Amino acid sequence: MREVLIHNACRRLKTNRAALARAIGVLDANASRFLKGCPAGELSLVFLDDAALAKLHGDFLGDPSTTDVITFEGESSVGVAGEVCVSVDTAERYAKEHGREFAEELMLYVVHGWLHLAGYDDLQPAKKRKMRAAEARAMKLLREAGLSGAAIFQLSVNDRCGTS
Repeated sequence: MREVLIHNACRRLKTNRAALARAIGVLDANASRFLKGCPAGELSLVFLDDAALAKLHGDFLGDPSTTDVITFEGESSVGVAGEVCVSVDTAERYAKEHGREFAEELMLYVVHGWLHLAGYDDLQPAKKRKMRAAEARAMKLLREAGLSGAAIFQLSVNDRCGTS
């Protein structure tokens, strides 16, 4: 099983780290169903608020707007698969606006980042359709393994995300 580093900068997000690492393991074990799968090596998962992810978006992609997921490719020669940064705020907002469960939306963002590292792209319509189909397959695999978003993530309603 690969090493999965988890950094949670959102103090109101509770994450079952062992279950999240198992979810990545399920995806990795089924890599042949997802192009080549996520490259071997350490995988970093980072949970941020909108402001922190927008800063990364601006600094690295030249677009300071909010976004849901940013994926950074790693360097296989040094044993790093990559880093997936997700916005907890965006997942919460999108889930509320579309009548979805927050935890499932956040898990979808993790899957989306893993798929980017596996080689999927969503910038063109045809490629986006393939990625959406892969997301659906991955989420089904995770549910069948008992690793739905609700088994991994809980959000406290007491305060906002952030580190201060």
